[in-house]
Amino acid sequence: MPEGLTDDGLAAMLVRGLRPTRVTLVEHDPRWADRFGARAAELRRVLGERARLVEHVGSTSVPGLAAKPIVDIVVGIDDPDDEQAYLPDLEAIGYDLRVRESQHRCLRAGDPDEPVNLHCYPPEHAETRKYLVFRDRLRSSPEDRERYESVKRDLAQREWRDVNFYAEAKGPVIREILARGGWTD
Repeated sequence: MPEGLTDDGLAAMLVRGLRPTRVTLVEHDPRWADRFGARAAELRRVLGERARLVEHVGSTSVPGLAAKPIVDIVVGIDDPDDEQAYLPDLEAIGYDLRVRESQHRCLRAGDPDEPVNLHCYPPEHAETRKYLVFRDRLRSSPEDRERYESVKRDLAQREWRDVNFYAEAKGPVIREILARGGWTD
């Protein structure tokens, strides 16, 4: 998501519009890795070679980190803007398009107790690489993991016009951690 979101700018990307929300964090659940594994196998089966990479990202991919109980997956699709090349297959297995922006699609699947966010980017896209650098840094640095969780817990005390504003508010700490993980823009 781009920085400096506005209601109008975000509404233009969201397929279903803004949704006011409160963020609920829960303690890490080791079953999230199993949920990712099952979804990843399904994605590889359905997309075949079109899925150039399938990775578990986001807070549920980091053992010991509290998270919203939504498994985030990034799939490397050569051209996410060519929706006809993959979107009908994802919709056929229950994914629902939520965000449409250049070189990125975000879809949601799963019942309310086991939701999954699927981010489709080109495999070498900067956002794909950032997801992986950030995940790996949180996995390897207890200090960064604790700092990130503390910021998330503070932000979760607020009500948000949309969850994307919560994600944007985490931007400064994410950039700090990415820099310590070796990321340079």
